[in-house]
Formats: sequence, C-alpha cells, structure tokens
Amino acid sequence: MKVTTGGTKGYRRLIPSMTALVEFEAVARLSSFTVAAHELGVTQAAVSRQVRFLEETLGVRLFHRLHRAIKLTPEGEALYLVVSESMQKIAGVFDRLSSSTAQQELVLAATAAFSRFRLLPRLAALKRSLPQVQLRLTTQMFTADLLHKDIDVAIRFGNGKWKDGTATLLFDEEVFPVCSPWWLEANMAPDSLAELAGTALIESDSTSEGWMGWSEWFNAVGFGVPHLHYAFRCSMYTDAIQAARDGQGVALGWGRLVHDLLATGELVRLTTASVKVSDAYYMVVPHGHTMTPTIEGLIEWLREDVVAS
Repeated sequence: MKVTTGGTKGYRRLIPSMTALVEFEAVARLSSFTVAAHELGVTQAAVSRQVRFLEETLGVRLFHRLHRAIKLTPEGEALYLVVSESMQKIAGVFDRLSSSTAQQELVLAATAAFSRFRLLPRLAALKRSLPQVQLRLTTQMFTADLLHKDIDVAIRFGNGKWKDGTATLLFDEEVFPVCSPWWLEANMAPDSLAELAGTALIESDSTSEGWMGWSEWFNAVGFGVPHLHYAFRCSMYTDAIQAARDGQGVALGWGRLVHDLLATGELVRLTTASVKVSDAYYMVVPHGHTMTPTIEGLIEWLREDVVAS
C-alpha cells in the first residue's frame, strides 16, 4: 500500500498561513516588530497579528516580550531555524532558475575607497564575467548595518566576525608608503624610517575597523614616533590618495586599493617597508539571505581578479 504525506491539503492543514511564517521570520531575524514591519511594507499591528495567530495555532509562545525588546523562546528558536533555512533554499532556487533568463539587480555595499579604487575600474570586466548581474553600489563611510538596510551583500574590512551576517574571506592586505613620481623627483627619497617620519605625510581619518594611520604603521614596523607633523589631513581615504597623486606628499597605500595606480605609474612605492595586517577583506551576506549562485560568482570573480593582478 502506498502512503502519501503532505500534498496541498495536508500542507494547508499543518501550515495555515505562509504569510504568518514570512512575517515571523522577519521579526525573529531583526529582533523587532517595528523594523520587520518596515522591511515588509506593512504595519506593526499587522505583523503582531500574524505572529499572535501563529502562537495561537501552535499553542505555544514564540517570543518573550521584554521591556523594549523581544527574545525567541525555545519553541520560537526551533521554528525560526527551520523557516529561515527553508526560505534561503527557496530563494536560492528562484535565483538559479531566473539567472539565465533575466537580469538581476545586486545591491552591494562597500566603502568609498573600495568602490572607487577596486570596483569601479573593473565594472566592464565584471559585466563580461556576470552578464546577468546589474550591480547597484551603495557607498558607506562606515560599516553598513545589514539588519536595517536593503543590501544583498557587503564588502567589509575586519576580522570576519560580525553578528549581522555570514562572512567569506576575499583577500588579505598590506600597507606601505606611496607617492607620485613627480613628488619623488622633487624630493629626496628617505633613506630611513626617521627621514620618512619627517617628510610630507598625508593622513586620512580612520573610519573602518582595523584601519591603520601613520602612527599605527610606524609602531607596526618597530619605529615609535612621539609626534608626527602632517602636510595634509582629510577625512576620506580617497582624498588622501588624490592628494598623493597630485604631488602633495606621501600617503599610506593599501595594496589591494592602490594596485591599479601603481601599475599605471600614477603612484610609486616609496620604500620596501610594509605592514601585513591581520584583518582582511570579506564578502558578508546578511542573516536571512541565502548564498546564491550570483553571489558565489561575484566572490569567485573578485578572487580571480586578485590572482590576475
């Protein structure tokens, strides 16, 4: 005798509302009825009704309602684990089925420096590698909050340990002094770290986890400087590199970012001294989103680009 389980009627009996599950997943992932309602484009009251309907249907509490906070109960944790994994699989299938027939928009968050120096010069190559992807860049001065932004993936620099997403290593980084060839022609190349410390240094403010300034760089190479005098200071790394290109002095070159400028001769490496930092660049997928074939392709392309460069 053949026994069947599930089926349309069976699933509808066991799962009375897919809408309720979708809204429960958003609340559990974002730890907020208000933020979930904003993401879903509905009212907070509507989300609360759907979650309450689930609780009444199951006969268990899914959330502890605390003062200005909510927390999943053990039953809620069990349901969220299954619902989240299932939604990620469904999203992955949709992405895979649509990737060959329709152009997909991918919202990618990155710092201004990474966008300007690493991504924008390579857009044509990316289009050849992933022709189905329509990339939308959102530039962040600070690390993007993935829980409250409409972001598919983010490129971050740090230790890879973030609570709002799953990180995949892209590549490492090293830091060394760079200047324009015109500045080098007009000034003597420093023979020592002491001479380098006394030259026209360009400094940008630290805006990212693990970002290194001149003081940290000198300490890392074993040369402690009590106080540095800068020829130019700015808040954005892109401005610091532009100032170096214009012959205003010596900036710290982050190798993955200034690679193209070194290759074209717009910048030159001033000394052999460098610091290989422990942090690295990562691709981060927000929790609740799936690692789709499109994102995997973007990661592979970025890594291949490093090998090629």
